[in-house]
Amino acid sequence: MEPITYLSAAALVKAISDRQLSSREVVKAHLDRIEAVNPKLNAIAQLAADAAMQEAADADAAFARGDSLGPLHGVPFTVKDWIETAGVICAAGQVERREFVPRRDATVVARMRAAGAIMLAKTIDGHDNPVYGHPNNPYDLTRTPGGSSSGEAAIIAAGGSAVGLGSDSGGSIRYPANCCGIAGLKPTNGRVPLTGHFPRINPLADPRTQIGPMGRYVEDLALVLPIISGPDGRDASVIPVPLGDWRDAGPSGLGVATYTEFPGASATPETIATVAAVAKALKDAGAEVEEAVPPRIEESLDITRAYWRRPESHSWNEWETTREHTLTPDQIERSIFQWDRLRRAFLGFIRRFDVIVCPVASSPAGHGAAKETDFIHTLPYSLTGYPAGVVRAGTSPEGLPIGVQVVARPWRDDIALAVAHHIESSLGGWQPPAI
Repeated sequence: MEPITYLSAAALVKAISDRQLSSREVVKAHLDRIEAVNPKLNAIAQLAADAAMQEAADADAAFARGDSLGPLHGVPFTVKDWIETAGVICAAGQVERREFVPRRDATVVARMRAAGAIMLAKTIDGHDNPVYGHPNNPYDLTRTPGGSSSGEAAIIAAGGSAVGLGSDSGGSIRYPANCCGIAGLKPTNGRVPLTGHFPRINPLADPRTQIGPMGRYVEDLALVLPIISGPDGRDASVIPVPLGDWRDAGPSGLGVATYTEFPGASATPETIATVAAVAKALKDAGAEVEEAVPPRIEESLDITRAYWRRPESHSWNEWETTREHTLTPDQIERSIFQWDRLRRAFLGFIRRFDVIVCPVASSPAGHGAAKETDFIHTLPYSLTGYPAGVVRAGTSPEGLPIGVQVVARPWRDDIALAVAHHIESSLGGWQPPAI
C-alpha cells in the first residue's frame, strides 16, 4: 500500500470519508514525515503540531456524529510564510517581523479551515531567508528548491504535506514547482483574494501577484482552487467569474502553441526534449499543436525590471515606501505603457490558441539563490495575468525534475488544469524523492 504521506489530498478525503483512515492517523503520519525530513530540508518556519492533532481529534469526533466539516474534512495542509495565520508567527522573511503573530487568518487560510482542512505548518519563503536560513531541494540537498514558495514546494515534494498555499508574482509558485517536481497553479489574476498576504498587495499597483494551490497531483490543485476563489469583500481586485469544471475539459480539439526559446531565453536540451514530449502527448490526444512564440515576449524582463524599481508601500492604509526607487515619473508611465502594449499583443496571440505549453525555467534546479533570469519563462504570464499551471513531465540526467508550464486564456483555469492533468497522466508527474 502506498504510504499515507504519498496519497493525494483527494484520496485522503475519500479514505477519511470511507473510514479507512482517521484524520488523526493522517495528520500524525504527516507530522512524523516532517520530523523525519525537515532536518535535511529546513522547509518549516513554524510547526503547529499540537493544534493540528487537536483539530484532527475534533474532525474525527465530528465525523463520528455524522457531521461533515467540508470538502477537505480532516486533510492537512501547509502555508507559505507570506500568508498570515491567526496565532502563528508570520515573519515573512523579515527580521523585524520574526515575532509577529497575526490576529486573523488570511482569507485563503480561513477558507481552507472552513472547508475542514487542518494547518500543519508555515513554510520558509525564499532561498536565503534571514530569519530561518535556506531550505533545500529534496531531490538534491545541495540545490535550491526555488523561490519564493521554497519550503512549500520542498515539504510537499517530500510527503510532509498533502497540499499547500503559495503565492506567485513572477514565478514564485511555478519555479519551485519546477525545481521540486510538484504541481502548482498561478490562477487568473483576480480569481483569489490576496487579503492577509504580506507584503501587502495593492491590486492597482501590482496586478501580477496571485495566491494559488500547490500539491503533488493536479487533481489536488483542482480540489483547492474553488475553495479559495471568489470575492471576500476586502480585496477589490477579485471578480466573481465562475470556475469551469476541469473534468469537462481536455486536450482533444484544443489549439496548443508551444515554444522553448525566444530572444534572450534559452533552455537545456533536456528541457527542450521534455516540452517536445508534452507536445507529442497532446497531439496524440487530439490537440492541434503548433510551434509559435507570442509577440513582444522578449520585452517581459525589462518591463518587470522597471516594475521592481517602482516605489511601493507595505501599509494598506498609509503611504509608507519600503524600497528605494530610481525611476522618474516619465519612466514609470512609460513602463505602464509598455506593459499594456505587451498585454494587448498577447491577447491577439492567445485568441488563436487555447493553451500555451513552454518551459517553466531554462534548466532544472540549480545551486544557490535564484537569479532574475531564472524567471524569464514565467514573467510573461505574470504580466498578462493568465492562469499558468506547472506539472512535472521529465527528468534531467542528474535525476532532477523538469516541469512544463501550461498557460490558458484568462479565466480558463479549468483548461490549464485539464491539460496539466493529461500531461501528468501521460508522462508520470511527481516522483518520490530519495530522502
